[in-house]
Amino acid sequence: MTQSTPLPFPQSEGNSSVYHPSQQELEVEFAEQFTKLTGKFIFCLSWQELALQLGMVAAHNNWQHIYCQETELAQTLATNGFAPQPYDSLASCDVAITTCESLIARTGSIVMSAAGASGRTVSVYAPIHVCIARTNQLVYDVKDGIQLVKEKYGAQLPSLITFATGPSRTADIEKTLVVGVHGPKEVYVFLVDQ
Repeated sequence: MTQSTPLPFPQSEGNSSVYHPSQQELEVEFAEQFTKLTGKFIFCLSWQELALQLGMVAAHNNWQHIYCQETELAQTLATNGFAPQPYDSLASCDVAITTCESLIARTGSIVMSAAGASGRTVSVYAPIHVCIARTNQLVYDVKDGIQLVKEKYGAQLPSLITFATGPSRTADIEKTLVVGVHGPKEVYVFLVDQ
């Protein structure tokens, strides 16, 4: 007969965070962490402002081929004044626009899943990723982001849940940091107050 070894400190197992709570608003914490990783953050008070800001960024960067597979998002943007020509080739687009499951303030991470309308590839295949998020998707820590996914999908969790923390980067080759090798070279987060 075998017996399992009892936990030596049962009160300490996952009951409290090892990180101190944020001393500032989650929007500010996320923006600071995300921009430290060379992400570009834009806060918008409304969907109209988001459409205007996105249009200005697209014009400034001369984005001609904008890929957005999410019909509801594209319609919301168009209703509010941002309606670029539909472009249906992810392989040759300038930028891809997606939504996300949540944003993690402590790490500046974007949580995405395969259950989203953009699927698995859009956020990593395009050279530039633009993520549109709402303030009610903003949480402090990773466990809170996972909890949101659990609440949304219940027992039918997506086959992939991924955390993107800034643009793709690696230092595998001679310890030299290279950006954009395994994913987008630039990542934008437009956070709309909602």
